[in-house]
Amino acid sequence: MRVFASGFAFVGLLLLASSLYAQPVRTTVSPERLPSVPELDRQSNIRIDTQLVLIPVTVTDPMNRFVTGLESEHFRVVEADKEQDIIHFASEDSPLSVGLVFDSSGSMNNKLQKSREAAAQFFKTANPEDEFFLVQFNDRPTLSQAFTHETGDIQSRLTFAQAKGRTALLDAIYLALSEMKKAKNPRKALLVISDGADNSSRYTTTEIRNLVKEADVQIYTVGIFDGYSSTAEEMRGPGLLNEISQQTGGRSYTINSVNELPDVAAKIGIQLRNQYVIGYAPSNASRDGKYRKVKVELVQPRGLPKLKAYWRPGYYAPTQ
Repeated sequence: MRVFASGFAFVGLLLLASSLYAQPVRTTVSPERLPSVPELDRQSNIRIDTQLVLIPVTVTDPMNRFVTGLESEHFRVVEADKEQDIIHFASEDSPLSVGLVFDSSGSMNNKLQKSREAAAQFFKTANPEDEFFLVQFNDRPTLSQAFTHETGDIQSRLTFAQAKGRTALLDAIYLALSEMKKAKNPRKALLVISDGADNSSRYTTTEIRNLVKEADVQIYTVGIFDGYSSTAEEMRGPGLLNEISQQTGGRSYTINSVNELPDVAAKIGIQLRNQYVIGYAPSNASRDGKYRKVKVELVQPRGLPKLKAYWRPGYYAPTQ
């Protein structure tokens, strides 16, 4: 389904209600039972082979509105300082596999209701072919709902969420990436709603930073910070969420008021529906397993203001 008419257009909100309830699946994972990072690395599903590298790209204007209607000639892809030939270009709203990573720690006590509303607004942008799962976390991450097409299943689980305990944000992202291995759609994303104050994870920032660089999953984060951070973890929260998102080609949103949550979540849903997917065959065909930096440049269209592109900044080459 195409999400734009011919020419240049700015998108509006896609609304789709879904409300069927089904018995959720709950899986609690204690820190000592989480597998090692190398174990998940071996199971990562990276969308690259010897023929094609696929890069989702979002384009916005100076008012941060999403720009659609561009063609392949408006993009240049550079890898290792060499321009690559674009052999695949798409701008369709293809099905998504999405994991919602939801903070229910004690520090979220006065933010839970708006966080639930944010999830509801995000789900309104869904399509019938999309699938979703829910990871909730406080002291430890819990798979509260496995993959489902019914967003009402997840919203029902969130109704009973209670704010308590510490914050194992990094462990929750690890669990979500592990669950994403079961995704049926090629386009995959995580939406993380948290105050970012990790103080209970087994995994370190470095381990998760390396992990998300390898995973074929865009991560979008919404950090809720009221400006009254009292701990070192809370002060590092915005930077941590932003770093995780940037490594994956997603985006990080920092808000100062919980009232902004629903609008920001809806915006992320719209963004996922309005991406370009650019494919190229790397001029470097070596199977060396090395990380390769990628840059996407825009060829400015006539009659439009200065545009900005967001993309995943690199990938690991295959080893076999």
